[in-house]
Amino acid sequence: MGRLKPLLPLGNRSIIERCLETLAGGGIGEIVAVLGPSGAPIAEVLCDSLPIAWNRQPGSDMATSVRRGVRHITPEVTGVLVALADHPLVEAETVRRLLELHARQPQRILIPTFGGKRGHPVLFPREILAEIFTLPTLREVVRRAPERTRQIAVDDAGVVLNMDTPADYRRALDLWERRLALAGALPAPPGR
Repeated sequence: MGRLKPLLPLGNRSIIERCLETLAGGGIGEIVAVLGPSGAPIAEVLCDSLPIAWNRQPGSDMATSVRRGVRHITPEVTGVLVALADHPLVEAETVRRLLELHARQPQRILIPTFGGKRGHPVLFPREILAEIFTLPTLREVVRRAPERTRQIAVDDAGVVLNMDTPADYRRALDLWERRLALAGALPAPPGR
């Protein structure tokens, strides 16, 4: 896309700032940012506002990043919400709902769904997420014992809006503008 995705604008803020606002607004008290080899410009935007874990392995997968991040959380944390900057339009209410369900069912992996499709962020009980140190991927952690997984239907298209291409980014901008229009913040975009 020509730029680091987390630094692309979404309204008057960057995508990474929007993601962090959502997590904090949803009730996440302890946030660790995991940045890849080219993440120095993102770290500058974060300005030491939260701990940063570095995944300096080019081309590594999400599991490697999660392993790095887990090492930075405090012992009191009972669950870990794996949230991706590729999903910048997840709503704070979705995060809140996952946290509330985790409080009632702390042994379950919680996966939000929209329109029957699985999405992100996924909430893992800490002890289950520890399996990432012996299994190759997060998908394997989820598949290891399907009975401990619960899918949660949410009214939040942001959980399935994965921003990988310029067209995905344009869709994210369209959804962002529509949400603002619904909230009365600006007129609806013409012809979209």
